[in-house]
Amino acid sequence: MARLTTGAKLFLILSAALLPLALIAIVATLKTTRVVDAETRARLRVSATESARAITIELIGDMTALRVAVNALGTDPADAPSCARAQGVFAQQAANGTSPIGTRFVITDRRGRVVCGDPLPVDLPTKESAMPIEAAIIPGRALVLGVEGPGGRLTGQAYFPQAFLARIGTPSARNAAMSSVLVHGEDSLPLETSDPDRRFERVETMRADLGIAGLQLATSVPSAPITSSLVIALLLPLLMWAAAAGIGWFVVDRLLIRPLQRLKANVASFLPGEVIEPSALGTLPAQEIRELGETFRAISRTVALHEAGLAEGLVRQTKLTREVHHRVKNNLQVISSLINFHARGAPSPDATAAYASIQRRVDALAVVHRNHFAEMEDNRGLNLRPVLGELAANIRATAAAESHGMGITLDIDPYLVSQDVAVAIAFLITEMVELATGCDPVAQIRLSLKPGENDGRATLRVVSRALVDSEDLRALASTRYGRVMEGLSRQLRSPLHHDPLTGAYEIAVAVLGRD
Repeated sequence: MARLTTGAKLFLILSAALLPLALIAIVATLKTTRVVDAETRARLRVSATESARAITIELIGDMTALRVAVNALGTDPADAPSCARAQGVFAQQAANGTSPIGTRFVITDRRGRVVCGDPLPVDLPTKESAMPIEAAIIPGRALVLGVEGPGGRLTGQAYFPQAFLARIGTPSARNAAMSSVLVHGEDSLPLETSDPDRRFERVETMRADLGIAGLQLATSVPSAPITSSLVIALLLPLLMWAAAAGIGWFVVDRLLIRPLQRLKANVASFLPGEVIEPSALGTLPAQEIRELGETFRAISRTVALHEAGLAEGLVRQTKLTREVHHRVKNNLQVISSLINFHARGAPSPDATAAYASIQRRVDALAVVHRNHFAEMEDNRGLNLRPVLGELAANIRATAAAESHGMGITLDIDPYLVSQDVAVAIAFLITEMVELATGCDPVAQIRLSLKPGENDGRATLRVVSRALVDSEDLRALASTRYGRVMEGLSRQLRSPLHHDPLTGAYEIAVAVLGRD
């Protein structure tokens, strides 16, 4: 999974920090809108109740007068006062109407003859209903209500034009955007219509039951419109949140993250001995970053001075080490020359042999020192193959006259050892070779160095027929060579094993690796 960059993390942090503010602003805007909607519904409830009450009172009064006339004329068709009273009521409504055809009524018998009133301007649909008052809506024109007299002998019908109903249904606190519709079943009669340009707005509607023939008055007013201002009010917090997060990220990215990245790249490319120059990065806008750059510059300058001092000290130390090695080599050469000089003037063969023995040990030390000096630059350790090869050549060269037939065979793997191990191995091999030549001056000796049983160990093996168990071997090992070889094995931290039947000495030595 890919890791987020510092800029991305910062943007997410800013977004998470500012998002609650944007949500609070949106919730506040929606709360304000809901408060406005609640106020609108309260005003609508008042207006709808007022309009429904006015229409109900008017219709009930007119239909009551019409029913009284129908009942009276059904009992006495010649009851002219009852007809006159009904005409008076409807005549008054027609006089107050705004339409050329005002409210009117008609009372007819079963044959359709007019008993009282004026014929209606429309043909009424025939409806059967168990309700005391029947209603019918003439779409776009009027409302017609009807009642029957006792026994169904007479029928009364009242005609209420749309304009008349709209006038009496207008509330005192009329909203210009309010609309009302008289509803009967699936039929409807619009009384007030709103501005057609607002037909796509949100609308709050309330229905009020008039209590007459199942009529209802549906009153509607527009709620707080979803205008561009409302949309902007809802989106503005989100836009401000995005803008604030983006601007914050941009400022921090330009003033902090990018300069730090440039400084990081400059520090990452730093090499010992160089000096970090913040001025090469261009203008660093933040004072803290400039101070950090100056701190890196001071540190790199200090490191460069220390590196120069260490390099100079290393050069001096190398020269001193070379000088010490050179002097040790010269001292060993002087000691070897002095031993050789005294050996030539020795008064007896035994003294000459003693000087030769000392000479071989000094030569063994000189061989190890010379090879160590040659490998000093690499510091990997001493390769035993050339060391033992040179040591064997020196031993044959300094052997006594009676040992000129001696032979040394080498089978050495190129193992690397430390100087201390190399010195002990050289002395140990010298002792073993002298022990073998002491038993048999022309002994044939085989040296091998092979992998050991454990990692980090190699097995050094010296084999010769002269080292097979014998009285001479036991005598020399107990009086002279045995103690020295035992001490060298302790220095190598490994036991020295002797096989008297095969004439082999074997020891495990620590190695650093293979060349």
